[in-house]
Amino acid sequence: MSRDATVEAVFQNEIIAQMQVNGWLLGSGDQYHRETALYTGDVLGFVKQTQAKEWAKFCKVFPSDSEQHFINHLLTQLNKADPNAIDKELRSYGTLGVLRHGLKIRNARFRLCQCMPEHDLNPDTLARYKENRCRLVPELVYSPYATDEHLVETGKKARSWRIDLVLFINGLPVATLELKSEFKQSVDNAIRQYKTTRLPKDPETGKPELLLTFKRGALVHFAVSQYQVYMATRLAGADTFFPAV
Repeated sequence: MSRDATVEAVFQNEIIAQMQVNGWLLGSGDQYHRETALYTGDVLGFVKQTQAKEWAKFCKVFPSDSEQHFINHLLTQLNKADPNAIDKELRSYGTLGVLRHGLKIRNARFRLCQCMPEHDLNPDTLARYKENRCRLVPELVYSPYATDEHLVETGKKARSWRIDLVLFINGLPVATLELKSEFKQSVDNAIRQYKTTRLPKDPETGKPELLLTFKRGALVHFAVSQYQVYMATRLAGADTFFPAV
């Protein structure tokens, strides 16, 4: 391992340690589902643990393969996100829409996230808030097209780019972070990575990378050093705009 990588790894490990102290769970890439851009276990775990009555109603409608039916409905809601839509009827679509407005499936309603309650008068709301699963996954290879199987099937294979840290709330991606240690590399190198290699559409296969797709994937992308932080809400290759935070 190069000295640059070693210094960056120390910086990354410090961030991970501090986030874990504050309640974040450490995840692994093998639990991340590349084809859906979901940390599926946390999606199902949060819903089933915090909304048992709604889950029971849902399972009566879908008694077999209930979990897969739920994920399919969630994906439908996520994938309806239109980056250019202004219609208020579409506000419940995409990652932010699902986190804000939840999911309605037949006679069941589900929350995918519980915001901090303004008071403690409702014990159910407070309990659900405490069960939010905030997870960080380091060194995430995110592309579903970066596999030998995809190469055999299509003749094309994406590069196995890794993102330093990806953050999830109850299994839905909310942020990506590229880290640079100012001792060896400036934060500009992280911005350059987003503009040149962390692209919303894979250049080799021409297919969308859901994790990096505006409104459908992570809500924000951070370029981070010890002294500077820049963020972008929409990745667009060389046209990506990174204002300082």
